[in-house]
Amino acid sequence: MTGLYPHSAKVVRNSQPGRWMSNLPEDVQTIAEMAPDEYVCAKFGKWHLGDDLIPQHGFEEWVSTEDAHDANYPNFQTREGRFRHSDYYEYLVEHGYEPEGESDGHLSHTQGQRGFLPEEHTMASFLGDRAAEFIRKQSDSDRPFLMYLTMFEPHPPYNGPLNDLYDPDFIPDGPLLNTKPAANTPLFSRLRSDRHTAEAEETGDATKYWRELRARYYGNVTVLDRAVAKTLEALEASGMAENTVVVFTTDHGDSLGDRGMINKRSFYEEVSRVPCMMAVPWMSDQQQCINGSFGQIDIVPTLLDLMGAELPDHLQGQSIVDELTGDRQLERDVFMQWHGGAATVPLGDAAIEQMSTVPWRSVVTSDRWKLNLSPGDQCELYDLNTDPLEQTNLFDHPNHRDRVRDLAARIRIWQDETNDNLALPAV
Repeated sequence: MTGLYPHSAKVVRNSQPGRWMSNLPEDVQTIAEMAPDEYVCAKFGKWHLGDDLIPQHGFEEWVSTEDAHDANYPNFQTREGRFRHSDYYEYLVEHGYEPEGESDGHLSHTQGQRGFLPEEHTMASFLGDRAAEFIRKQSDSDRPFLMYLTMFEPHPPYNGPLNDLYDPDFIPDGPLLNTKPAANTPLFSRLRSDRHTAEAEETGDATKYWRELRARYYGNVTVLDRAVAKTLEALEASGMAENTVVVFTTDHGDSLGDRGMINKRSFYEEVSRVPCMMAVPWMSDQQQCINGSFGQIDIVPTLLDLMGAELPDHLQGQSIVDELTGDRQLERDVFMQWHGGAATVPLGDAAIEQMSTVPWRSVVTSDRWKLNLSPGDQCELYDLNTDPLEQTNLFDHPNHRDRVRDLAARIRIWQDETNDNLALPAV
């Protein structure tokens, strides 16, 4: 949203007060503040960059969905003395539901801890309806629009109204299900795998456990897909589809039992290699896969370029418009970061939560090598060309010492260019 890496935007974890800033500072611009003045800019859904309830950073239209972080801010109560609530919280109350807790609309989505809502009242469906309404309104406007639609599903605790849509017996296992990380992989991964594998085995049938979890996860994916469909159908009906860019992506994947783990918090491909689809109707009406590495840091400059706007000098990503048109190959290194820190949800036990505080930096090179560096855990090197499942850690292999040094140098150059001050181990 900013075209900056988290440490440069000064927000390195979700709306969590503490040692690091959790609000997006006023002087850090979002794309809404960089877009041409004629654009109507809208944000629908989760924010995680401070107070979720107040329109800010150039977004005129604002539909809020999460109240859980609101208690962190001094304006938690209105002047009238009542608690402020999100638009989704108010929607649930209007439809006869009791959101969980005084300010816990965050848990009142598809898969709340106390059960789940029918599909038509899930957070995704609510947002799909609101986004469709916005698009219909814009079809009568002379102003172009920029809209961020940020949904929560699919997400732990893997529970929702379509739990039974997919038969677990027909869920593909994949080659990494019920495997364990090797002894020379990060302690953080091994501790998590031991914990989650034990939980799966306690059921008496670990494979069945993982298949049922995946089936529920895919049910939540379908909840999201149907909500996105409402938005795209409204765009088609509005007559604006042919001159509207659409980007579909996500912030992370999920292990879902691969390597015996669940959730995110790793650089393994099943977590970090997320989908990104773009529709640019005036470029092509044919589907094509553009090979190469692409980072989400490049989305803002690409969108600004497509809007005909001047690219600000402070952006840390690059436009890939030339790659979309085929005028240039998509060849670049992609950098990733994990800042560690206290978990906002229980991760299993004290040992796991201790290792979750350890920071990491990673690079995936244009020729498909991945180096993961940490000052407090076992580092990793993978050849994604011959080992796409990342089962053989080559970091300590004597034949790859120079490669480790080369990739570590790329990370350090990137750190210097982006003012990242994490001290990494000497290699």
